[in-house]
Amino acid sequence: MTESSQRNNPTGGSGDKSLGRRGGGDPGTRGRTTIADGVVEKIAGMAARDVVGVHAMGSGLSRTFGAVRDRVPGGGKSVTRGVKAEVGESQAALDLEIVVDYGVAIADVARDVRENVVAAVERMTGLEVVEVNIAVSDVKLPDEDDDEDESEQRVQ
Repeated sequence: MTESSQRNNPTGGSGDKSLGRRGGGDPGTRGRTTIADGVVEKIAGMAARDVVGVHAMGSGLSRTFGAVRDRVPGGGKSVTRGVKAEVGESQAALDLEIVVDYGVAIADVARDVRENVVAAVERMTGLEVVEVNIAVSDVKLPDEDDDEDESEQRVQ
């Protein structure tokens, strides 16, 4: 055996490199990774809330129930409020319901939310986001109290 073949095959075998490896293939490709709908919903919810002009997520009713749930010990804030995800093996589709601040261009906010959500979900999960549907359910006027503040006053 020549010196170069011994260097490439230190076992001195026939040159079949697969015999010395266990499992075969790159370790990073062994097995499957599944991502739950709730994980994608959390990522999308956080990404949508980061956009300037988004006041809240969800409809008025879900925000009211959420505000009450937030007051219950152990209830915690729900970052998935107003977000619904359908996750497949390699793709995800999202539906978001948002409340925008008065005076913002709704089309621009929706575009920015869509871009931010797609970027965050694809970067963190590796899934292809095929669609992000956005429903604007309300506009927060400057003189309106937040639903959370309203429920806080009722509880006291």
